[in-house]
Amino acid sequence: MEILIIFQTHPCYFIATIAIVGLMVGSFLNVVIYRIPVMMQRNWQQECHEYLELPAPETPEEPLNLSFPASRCNQCHTPIKPQHNIPVFSYLFLRGKCANCHASIAVRYPLVELFTGIVSAVVAWHFGYSVETFFALILSWSLIALSGIDIDHQLLPDNIILPLLWLGLLLSLFDIFTDSQSSIIGAIAGYLCLWTVFQLFKLATGKEGMGYGDFKLLALFGAWLGWQYLPVIILLSSLVGAIVGISMVVFAKHDHRKPIPFGPYLAAAGWLALMWGKEINQLYLGAVGL
Repeated sequence: MEILIIFQTHPCYFIATIAIVGLMVGSFLNVVIYRIPVMMQRNWQQECHEYLELPAPETPEEPLNLSFPASRCNQCHTPIKPQHNIPVFSYLFLRGKCANCHASIAVRYPLVELFTGIVSAVVAWHFGYSVETFFALILSWSLIALSGIDIDHQLLPDNIILPLLWLGLLLSLFDIFTDSQSSIIGAIAGYLCLWTVFQLFKLATGKEGMGYGDFKLLALFGAWLGWQYLPVIILLSSLVGAIVGISMVVFAKHDHRKPIPFGPYLAAAGWLALMWGKEINQLYLGAVGL
């Protein structure tokens, strides 16, 4: 196809196209970040009702999934028109307010869209026109959704993490990002590493220092990138997490007893390893004299 030849011969067109796609995906990720926790909570409530044999509510809740109902204002519940749902630009055109009731629209929506577009462009620039770009985009978009959900609810949903983990193992059969042996060992070591830290911390303090979703997320990176990148991912995520956590306590008066989600730091470190893992590893090994 002519368009594919253009992408191969003119990388700037390919990067620009992927950036626009990223903006649109970012709009969908806002839906994912908001709705998946609600869907999970409803499912848990239904399971509790069935287990306790409680009567069904007289007024059942409106069906909710990632495609229904259509996006609407959280205040007046007016469906958002297509022209008012253009990533970033609609927010600027409407000056951050609902077109119907003029209620303020959270700035996080255009920020997620813009951030997703930028991340997508960086992935396209780094990997170029290749199969690696396609799968790196899937992982990058999923990490943004996972980070948003973890920040809001301190949850890392299995229905996002586990399919990605299996996809990483599948890709290793074709030597995409890493080989099968490194991928399998990475998935096992990634999970057991944080699981061991969790158990030791719980044994020493009687408290749970992190959630099981963090174990699975590190296992995911092990499956995608191989065990060789796990030390760097753990080091980067721990360092950034410690700096941000201390800053929040000191400057933002964050209650030190309130847990801070670790998933976004793991996601950021894993994404950096996906993009520049080899260079970071070489820099790290050189710093420690290996």
